[in-house]
Amino acid sequence: MARTKKKFDLLVIGTGPAGEAAAINAAKAGKSVAIVSDKDNPGGSCTYLGTIPSKAIRYSVKQVLHFHNSPLFRDLSDIRRLTFVEALKHAERVMYEQGKSRSDAYDRNNVPIFKGTAHFLDDRHIQVEAGKSKTKLEADKFIIATGSRPYRPDDVDFDHPLVFDSDTILQLEHHPKKVTIIGAGVIGCEYASIFAGMKMKVEMINPAESLLSFLDTEITDALSYHLQNMGVRCRHQEHFSKLEYHDDHVVTYLESGKKIKSDILLWANGRTGNTDKLGLENVGLKADSRGRLKVNKQYQTAVENIYAAGDVIGWPSLASAAYDQGRAASDAVLENDEFHHVKDVATGIYTIPEISTVGYTEAELTEKKIPYEVGKAFFRNIARAQITGDEVGMLKIIFHFETLEILGIHCFGDQASEIVHIGQAIMNQRGKANTLKYFINTTFNYPTMAEAYKVAALNGMNRLF
Repeated sequence: MARTKKKFDLLVIGTGPAGEAAAINAAKAGKSVAIVSDKDNPGGSCTYLGTIPSKAIRYSVKQVLHFHNSPLFRDLSDIRRLTFVEALKHAERVMYEQGKSRSDAYDRNNVPIFKGTAHFLDDRHIQVEAGKSKTKLEADKFIIATGSRPYRPDDVDFDHPLVFDSDTILQLEHHPKKVTIIGAGVIGCEYASIFAGMKMKVEMINPAESLLSFLDTEITDALSYHLQNMGVRCRHQEHFSKLEYHDDHVVTYLESGKKIKSDILLWANGRTGNTDKLGLENVGLKADSRGRLKVNKQYQTAVENIYAAGDVIGWPSLASAAYDQGRAASDAVLENDEFHHVKDVATGIYTIPEISTVGYTEAELTEKKIPYEVGKAFFRNIARAQITGDEVGMLKIIFHFETLEILGIHCFGDQASEIVHIGQAIMNQRGKANTLKYFINTTFNYPTMAEAYKVAALNGMNRLF
């Protein structure tokens, strides 16, 4: 059996956003870097199982909904119903393009990719196994960026052809009429809106009192209303008990005694870090019950020369944050003076319509006893939204009652994940630049969605008098 030994300054395990940023950042700094991928192509779960495919499918659904709902097209033509399989074809094209661009980035920066599963032998060596091939690699420093996968409890038969998680749902080869989703977190809500947009009946089982309780209450209420309006039935404070499997349907039993029959079931109840195959015991590391690694503010684990970033360390489990965390971890390895710990991350939730927020919620400020006021702009009053037909939504600015400092931005509606970054940029300014007056005194292009900031700011100022 052929064995090779290679030594690097830094070895990165995982080619998702965190791993890519870490490896290329170190390579640009002149370090010898290699990266390990357990998939045939780089990009991680983000590119092939999570962020990219689900958002590409969502976009296809949104386009069809826009066509159906637009007065301009309603009387001109009709369009047949979009199926999940058809939407997936568009996603596959995007996945290919993203994977190719990532491979090109590694080639340009002379970062070799070792394909296989990485396993620590000690704190200086790993073994990469790909079938019968084993490659031993040595490095001074390591960054673990192995990401996460859907949590799979033992009492659910994921081998049954009608039971899926957020990874395997991309293998769905037919168009079901009814779907049960267990879990009402970000992934559950995103897929609920996708399925409902395809005219499927959706039952969503939520153990909590409301959807996405970490969001501003007003945003949560808007999401609940629009999911219900799309035909999603949210069963709050309900808990999964067991499943009954049949050839053509699945029956979900709840602890309350209720039974739900559906064509397929999507399990969307949490994720676990990909650490079980790393051989952490050989370096004295131990993951928590959900496979996550604990790190300090420099993204360093309990082992001095081993760092970790991305979903494998938990919060906020966003591709955007993972990329910045990977770069920050790499800067820490390089002892770079520009190192910064990733915080104040904008949350993007790609439901239909989408949600994006940054900063404090009203509930958090109330708890902290900070005086605040709010300004709102409803999309139905914004010219650009009237032109495009995307009139569902709202921009909400939370600001300090006395200083007018921007404390939070909350957006629900089309392009929310783009719109929020205008507010985020102002929030990150220092001194008087970070106040409501910036939006009042700035001339925005008209008609644009950015204009919503001026409308919301003026609305907020009117509330003070």
